[in-house]
Amino acid sequence: MSAFTFPAPPPSPEAEALRAEVRDFLRTQLADRKPVERAESWTGMDEDFSRAMGAKGWIGMTWPKKYGGQERTALERYVVLEEMLAAGAPVALHWIADRQSGPLILRVGTEEQRLALLPRIAAGEAYFCIGMSEPNIGSDLASVQTKAAKVQGGYVVNGTKVWTSFAHRSQYMILFCRTGSSEQRHGGVSQMLVDLRNTPGVTVRPIVAMTGEHHFNEVVFQDAFLPDTALLGPEGDGWNQVTSELAFERSGPERFLSSFQVLVELARVLAANPSDAGAVALGRLASHIIVLRRLSRSVAGMLQNGANPALQAALVKDLGALVEQEIPEIARQLVDAEPDAKSTRDFSAVLAHTMMHAPSFSLRGGTREILRGIIARGLGLR
Repeated sequence: MSAFTFPAPPPSPEAEALRAEVRDFLRTQLADRKPVERAESWTGMDEDFSRAMGAKGWIGMTWPKKYGGQERTALERYVVLEEMLAAGAPVALHWIADRQSGPLILRVGTEEQRLALLPRIAAGEAYFCIGMSEPNIGSDLASVQTKAAKVQGGYVVNGTKVWTSFAHRSQYMILFCRTGSSEQRHGGVSQMLVDLRNTPGVTVRPIVAMTGEHHFNEVVFQDAFLPDTALLGPEGDGWNQVTSELAFERSGPERFLSSFQVLVELARVLAANPSDAGAVALGRLASHIIVLRRLSRSVAGMLQNGANPALQAALVKDLGALVEQEIPEIARQLVDAEPDAKSTRDFSAVLAHTMMHAPSFSLRGGTREILRGIIARGLGLR
């Protein structure tokens, strides 16, 4: 049986020095943000806030200054991320671009693509969505059906993407599509850069959630022409690109802090009437988060050192989703209050919001079954 490890992240006094600055910024920026709004976590959207973060140099922090970055460490970036999430900051608009689209462009994009897009992302002015999921293929990305057929000067794209978060607010999509035959599976797929607002033949349709919110979208491509300059990296390299992106997508603090506002409100309620059961529950949940934070920071350290910790990231994501889903259930058992989205009581409103979204925590970023299959292979069990 093989194993994979989580080495201790390197010490980073610069990161801890940055923490106080971030907290001061958030104290001012979020002074009027209600607890139920903070419960939106990394799905909250605010263009002014994203631009304010860009002005502070806190988007694309690790990128070269040439492209709008600050050349800071992955652990310094980690401090910014976890402070934003713990405070419930509205980071959604720039989140995907900062987390994975920008690093992808930096790694495999052309110099023209880097200079055109990375400084705008770093300024909090360019927003990205990810065109991976499709109808009828579930988590089997290698079965992608959206086809980019080669023509003179570019590609003609036909197909449909679903569950595309924030496509209606994004200027760009990283499109995962088939450029070769279906028999090639992993070797016949590529990624393309799509200008959603200026490409004829692209239609974005809302998918409204049970909560009434509009985060998801269906994106339809009908004979949409993408120029050769839209291709990201070599044609046929899409599978390698996607799998390397997963460590960025699955390992961050957003994978265990989505329910953090419930924990904050639970602690406030229990403080008014302390009990042994409450103390045990809070201690247990806090210990889980401390361990997950340690694992997640380890992945950040590995990324900083140029490693590809996809296996470790899968474990962080799977365990993190369990804790995120457990927090509201434990809160319900400890406090005699019904979840009510319209309640004036912060605990009830925050609990209602999180309970409606918690089922998605084990779906987004890879289903639990897929993640455990990856982990099993990493341990030599299958």
